Formats: sequence, C-alpha cells, structure tokens
Amino acid sequence: MPLVFLLLLHAGADAQHKIHVTEVNATAPVRIVNPFIIDSTNLKKDKFDDKQLLETLFLPQKSDFKEQFVADSSNVIFMPKAATEKELRFVTFNVNSDRYATLKISVTSPAMLELYVNNKKEASKTTREDSLKLAKNLDKEITVTPGTVVVSLKYLGSADSKIDGESLKIIVEAKDSTANLTSVNDNRRFIKINDIMEGTRVGGGSISPDGRFVLLNYSNTVEGGESSRYNELFDAKTSKRLFLDRQLSWMPVSNKLYYTAQRGEYNALIAVDPENLSESILAENVPKGNFRFTPDERRLIYSVKESHDERKGDLLILKSPADRQEGYLDRYFIYCYGLDDKTNRRLTYGQHSTSVQDISRDSRRLLFSTSDEQLTERPFRRSSMFILDLQTLRVDTLWKNEKYVHSACFSPDGEKILVTGAPEAFGGIGLDVPAGMTANSYDVQAFIMNLASRRIDPVSKKFDPSIDRVSWHSNDEIYLSVTEADYENVYRYNVAKRNFTRLNLNEDVVNGFHPARNASVASYIGSGHSNFGRAYVYDMKTGRSTLISDPAKNKLSEIKLGAVKDFDFKTSDGTPIKGRYYLPPEFDASRKYPLVVYYYGGTTPTARTLSHPYSMHVYAAMGYVVYTLQPSGTIGFGQEFSARHVNAWGKRTADDIIEGVKRFVAEHSFVNEKKIGCIGASYGGFMTMYLQTVTDIFAAAVSHAGISALASYWGEGYWGYAYSAAASADSYPWNNRELYVEQSPLYNADKIKTPILLLHGLEDTNVPPGESFQMYTALKILGKPVEFIRVKGENHGIANYKRRLEWNHSIYSWFAKWLKDDDSWWNALYDK
Repeated sequence: MPLVFLLLLHAGADAQHKIHVTEVNATAPVRIVNPFIIDSTNLKKDKFDDKQLLETLFLPQKSDFKEQFVADSSNVIFMPKAATEKELRFVTFNVNSDRYATLKISVTSPAMLELYVNNKKEASKTTREDSLKLAKNLDKEITVTPGTVVVSLKYLGSADSKIDGESLKIIVEAKDSTANLTSVNDNRRFIKINDIMEGTRVGGGSISPDGRFVLLNYSNTVEGGESSRYNELFDAKTSKRLFLDRQLSWMPVSNKLYYTAQRGEYNALIAVDPENLSESILAENVPKGNFRFTPDERRLIYSVKESHDERKGDLLILKSPADRQEGYLDRYFIYCYGLDDKTNRRLTYGQHSTSVQDISRDSRRLLFSTSDEQLTERPFRRSSMFILDLQTLRVDTLWKNEKYVHSACFSPDGEKILVTGAPEAFGGIGLDVPAGMTANSYDVQAFIMNLASRRIDPVSKKFDPSIDRVSWHSNDEIYLSVTEADYENVYRYNVAKRNFTRLNLNEDVVNGFHPARNASVASYIGSGHSNFGRAYVYDMKTGRSTLISDPAKNKLSEIKLGAVKDFDFKTSDGTPIKGRYYLPPEFDASRKYPLVVYYYGGTTPTARTLSHPYSMHVYAAMGYVVYTLQPSGTIGFGQEFSARHVNAWGKRTADDIIEGVKRFVAEHSFVNEKKIGCIGASYGGFMTMYLQTVTDIFAAAVSHAGISALASYWGEGYWGYAYSAAASADSYPWNNRELYVEQSPLYNADKIKTPILLLHGLEDTNVPPGESFQMYTALKILGKPVEFIRVKGENHGIANYKRRLEWNHSIYSWFAKWLKDDDSWWNALYDK
C-alpha cells in the first residue's frame, strides 16, 4: 500500500541505537460501521466484536496522508477522539538503519492496532484500555537490511472511549547491534535494490512516419519478480494516451500500425488506424515469422530457419569451437511474400545463412549479407555483402570475405550505403592509432560506400565516440547513436558538409532514437545517473525535447538520493581519466566513510544510469561513498585510448584505477583510506582479481564471473577465443606465454592478501565457472581469506528475481563485514 515517508526523531539527525518517534503523518479518519448482524455468531461460533472492524481493508494512497501530529515533551503523540461511532486511521513514519540489524518496535497505546513494516502486516493488538497508563504494548522484532524501514500503524478509534483521544508512544531500538538509527528529515526514503528491480519502465518507443504518434513499450515488475508488458499510444497532436494490449509496429509509410493474428498454419496481417484503433485485414494466409515491409508496403521480406538433421548418439563430433552454442548448425534464408499476388518466393539458398540488412526506398533492391568462419585468421569470421534486385533477382556483389564489418543500410536515394565496422575494416582505411598499436575492434566506426565507384569514405575516422546505431534519415542527414565517454549521445552527420553535430537532448544516456520517416521529429528514450527511463518527442528544427512519459516519477519522488559529482584527473603520464562519485543521501563531510570502487575495466564505459546491476546509489544509501572511473582501454574516447585494451589484460588499466583511487582518497577527507572495497564483473571481475595481485590498497574485493586464467577462458568460454580476437589480438598461449601467464591472476594468487568474494553463475557460457573455482581453490590452499558463492541456474548475469536479490545481499553483507566490521548480515545469510 502506498505510504508517505516522513519522520522526525528525538535526536534529529544524530545517529543512535534507540529512538523515540516524535512526529507522524496520518490519514483523515474513515468512518466504520458494524455489519448487519443476521445471527449472533458466525460459523465458528464467534460473536462479532471490534476485532473484525480493525481488520477492515483500508488502502490509503500517498496523497491521503495530509495531517501531521507531534509528540509532547514526554514523547507521547495525541490523536483526536473519533467523531463518529468507530473510525480507522493510518499513521506512518520512517527509520533508517545503516546496517543489517534486528529492530524492536514498541508501541504503547490504549487503542486497537495493526502494525505494518514495509507494507506488510507484522502484528496486531486487539485489546482496548481506558488510558495510556493502563495501555498494553504492541512489541515486534523485525530483521532489516540497510536502508529505510517504512512503519505504519492502523488504529481503531471509538467515540464511546472513556478518554479524550487516542495516544501513541513509539520507540524503535536496535537490539544486539551496532546499527545507527537516523532520521530521514524529509518526506523521502533511501533507495534499495528492490527499487532498481521493481516498478514500471518505458523500455522502447517508435514514432509514426508522419511524426504524430509515438508507440511506447512498457514493462512492469512487481515485488516477487512477476513481470508484464504492455504498449501505449501517445498522440502528440491531442496528448491523448491509449492503452494497447498487443504488440504492434509501424508500417513504413501509411501511418498505420500492424500486427499478426494466428490463423491455423498461417497468420492474418491486420492494420490498425491509430486515430480510432479501427482494424482492417491487409492479408490472409501470411507466412509465420518476423518480417519487414518493403517501403511500398506491397511485399513482406522475412527469414526462414532451416535446421540441420539432429545428431544422434552419445559421441558427438565438434564442428567448430562455436559448435557448443545452441543453434550453431541452423541456417536462415530470405523469402519474399507478395501481398498483391499472394506469391511466396524464396530469395536465397545454400549452406550459408543470409541476413537482411536493408531495403532501398524504391522497394526495388534488397541489401543482404552472409558470413563465414575463418578460424585461422583473426577475427575468425568474414562477411560478404550483396544487392539483390527484387524484380529480376539479379545479384550485385559489393564485397566478398571482408573482415570486421558489422552492418549496412542504403542512403535514401539508393546511391550509397552506410556501413558500420571496426577500424580495421576495408584494409584498415578507418584506422587512427599510433604505429605499433592494434585497434580495439569494439570501437565501432562508420563508412560510406559509393555504389557506382565502390569508393569507401571512413567518415568517423577522426570522430572519437564509438557508434552504436545509425539511421540515414535524408540524403544529407545521418543520425548516429554513440557511446561517448560515460554518456550515450546522438549526433547528426551532414553528408555534404562532412561534419558531426551533437543533438542537445535532455538525458545523459539516450537510446531508442527514432526519426520519423516523413517529418522533422523523432522520439527517444533517455535516463541519467539519478532517474529511470523517460520518453520524449524531439523537434529536429527547433532542437526542443518534449517529455511524454516518465513512469517512475512518482516512485522517485519518494526516494532521497545522494549527490553525484564528477571526479576527473590526469594520470602521471598526462592521460585524462573521467570518473564520478556518489555520496550517501545524508552526507556529512565531517565523517569518515568507507569507499566502494566500481569499474568495468574492459571496453565499455560505466554509463550514467540508475538502472544498473550494481546501482551505485544503492551502495551510497547504505553509507558508502562510491567511486567509478573509465580507465584506459575504454571505447568512447577515441581509437588510441580504446586500443590500450588490446594485449594488456590489466596493464595500464590497473595503473589508472590504483592512481585514481589514491588521488580520490587524497582529495576527499571524508573517505576512510583503510576501508576501501572494489567490485567488478566479467572483465571487471578479472580486474578485481588482478588488482589484488598488484596492490594492497583494498580492504575487501568482489569478483562476479571473473577470469582467473587467460588460457582457460580463451579455450573454454563459448566466446573466449572470439573476445580474445580483440583483447588479445594475434596473441595465443603458444606465442605469448608472458601475456597468458603473467597477466593471469591465478598464476599470481600467492600475492593476494585482500579478502575476496567470488560469485559465479553455474550455467555461465561466457566465462565458465571454472575461472572462479580454480581461483577459490588456489586461495584456499594458500590460506587466504576467500569465499565462493555459486548461483544455480544462472548464466553470465543474474536474471531470476529471487536469486538476484540474494546475490546482491551477499555482496552487500561481504562489504559490511570487511568495510564496516559488522559480520552479522553475512553470518545470518551463511550461518558462519
């Protein structure tokens, strides 16, 4: 039930272990009447009394808590006497604990009461006394994790009471714990991991061809993990919103939505008018599967999977290192269904999958690609690109067996194509790294090919951001969604003038930028370090963004987040390193706080977003200062900076992290330099292990799905050899033993002194769990402080709601043990 969060405690903002609640917020009284008594008793022979009235369902909203009541000098809160025969009220207050603790809540009142903690009923008092002096207590012990505890009381007032009003005396005490209980001092609570995992989020959006309507996609996760999805149609002209209970998409030109409905072996294709949601059947007997319209809306282009004969027997020969992946032998081929003539033509055939890249605006040509393994040469795959004339079926080959190419699309006039790929694509025409360095192939570049001359222009060669998505809007305008430092921005590239202009959008992290096909507007979704996703309409002419959806606004209005500040520095060799830090919500600069350092440490920056698996605001809410930085090797800072990732495996990246932490501590007196923890996952988990072999500045470390031995990860991980094509370019265990041994934390395990927590999903196909098993075994034999938590049923990330919650609590309790000298939470979880 929604509650207001307001509490002023006896000691103000001073931390203490026992507090008197001196102010509460309350709802207006709700009149309750006795039911019509048909019989003197119920089926259990019980007579009706006020106990049943207390149990009346009453679900107040946040806006219902309009009254405030303050205690007198003896810490007693007096409430008005019921004006009618019987009345129910809710009162609510907050208390914040800085650590895992058992709290005893004691309420002294002559009234009948129900006690709720975090919206869950915990206890009842079903007696009524004539005075506070004679009143009985309602006592309840609860176990809480760090953060805000929301406490509310429902009480039953009576007009025939012998006292002038109701009275409450409330005490909250931390039992057998060093927990500090503090006031929140305003109407907001501290954030918890549940707030990251639960709630309504706008996850995507698309705009109609004429720019009038925006289709928004939502997901909603409730406590316990149950999720649902739905769509909403927003009319920019009238600001009306319509709920849609099915998945729809925009047709390319006609400003209509469409969906498919199953009709036996085939589907019906149905168009929806967004103005009135009226439906019309476009076609019957449409083949099943995902498809795209040709721009003239007369044909459907779709793919059909062809599966290899099932391999039988207990002995299975491996076709390729990638053959461990499900569906490796499946192939996909392109078909065309004509909505006019109802013909279904196969367009591609063979042993290699074919992938649709784009369809020309005149609906005449299909751009498609094939790919093939080439295991004897990095990056182990090659691609070929073709143009198919949909009328004559004539094929024009654009290139064969090209490396490092990702995707392509037509220009609006069909005379060029825009290609994305690594800097080394097309013979390295887009390279911009110093001699002797190898480019980071995850630093994506853009190229324009003139189809007549086949000339290729590396348009982003001197453009530092890494390109994520592209959209060629008009002949002169290309829109690029990019990773730029720890931001995700959108740029406009003017083809004629050959210049990039960053759009002034309203969010730090922008995704789902969709320009309207026939109008100068776009839709986009964006978020920041202190907010969840919000949806906007963007006017390309004026540069103005209009907010159209902010589903988490009300939830965030109830949460108090700490300040987020930038901390950039230059390394000893002069390299600029960007970073930021998060402060606790009630930060006190005179205190000494433990510090948690987060890094990915690999090739992708830590984006400025609240929805993060390791949400830094949650750690800050538990009383930590949190520092994250973007070390050498990260994309989004230019090719030279990202190339530092290649053949390094900890070198230079670790130096940046260590120097950054030391500089941060030296410049911020509120950090306890003896209580610094670090955490990372995947390559960041590798960095956690590696850092402990080269420094002793950390008091606790956490590695999730980390790599301990480069050779075993390279060979055993499903994508180990493929990722190493970038991270370990042309280096293999047989030709670069120094890299594979000296940079592997396992071979330096004897140097580790820091208590380290290893976590790994047992179904991890990216970084096999053996990477944590072997490090755990090594540290156990060496007698070093280490724990290993295996997560059943999880792959590289933790997806299941319950397991994700327990996984986070394990990390929090590990840091509490070593950074706050409080092992009560850890012991409660793992019975030590």
